[in-house]
Amino acid sequence: MIPDPGKIWPVIIAMAVGTFFIRYSFLGLLGDRELPAWFLRHLRYVGVAVLPGLIAPLILWPQATGGTPDLARILAAAVAVGIGIWKKSVIGTVVFGIGTLYLVQYLNG
Repeated sequence: MIPDPGKIWPVIIAMAVGTFFIRYSFLGLLGDRELPAWFLRHLRYVGVAVLPGLIAPLILWPQATGGTPDLARILAAAVAVGIGIWKKSVIGTVVFGIGTLYLVQYLNG
């Protein structure tokens, strides 16, 4: 079903304006100012706080399996976390995580 263009374009324009002002509030208004040390310290944790929220649903309820938990993905995530903590290597984490995922999927058939 294709929505009526008279209804969809105002929504698209409103979302574009809204996201512009969200980005502008940091880049345009604060881009040339020195931020306080406490604020910069808190910004370091934004990625650590947001990334698990983005990744966890993909591991626990993957769309590829119809939303049911999959042993291969959970095992691959556990291996990736373990390698990340042990070696502190992003490339090693990715390689071992993907390797584990494909190996377990291959062994399961």
